[in-house]
Amino acid sequence: MYQSTKQFGHDLGISCAFRQWGATHSHCSKIHGYAIAFKFTFEAEELDERNWVQDFGGLKDLKQALMDTFDHKLVIAVDDPQRETIEKLHEAGIADVVIVPSVGCEAFAKIGYDIAMTVLELDKQTRVRLVSVEVKEHGANSALYFGDK
Repeated sequence: MYQSTKQFGHDLGISCAFRQWGATHSHCSKIHGYAIAFKFTFEAEELDERNWVQDFGGLKDLKQALMDTFDHKLVIAVDDPQRETIEKLHEAGIADVVIVPSVGCEAFAKIGYDIAMTVLELDKQTRVRLVSVEVKEHGANSALYFGDK
């Protein structure tokens, strides 16, 4: 089995703000943010005709989808009790608000996985499989999501 990884690192500067409204006993319930990084792990039993698992040059649409979802965005959970208030920031042109199923490092790893599966059409792919997505808030914190085995 071969594996390869593609990282969109902190140097790319995907700056994302969010709040984990359910973390009521933590400062994480307040709007805060990080320059998040994504690491995608691909695998294949056989290499392609160029001896690659995944064509890294073919990941431009994935990068753009991540930027569209996270970069300079205020990302909130669909069930945030302050959603209506936060959406007014978007309506006023103060923030680009993106609504997702849930927020946090673990949730963003799952969202990154889902974006990659859709953008790269990996569900139609027979040779390459997306193994995992890791999201890093910074050097000390990260979370991984593993796809179906």
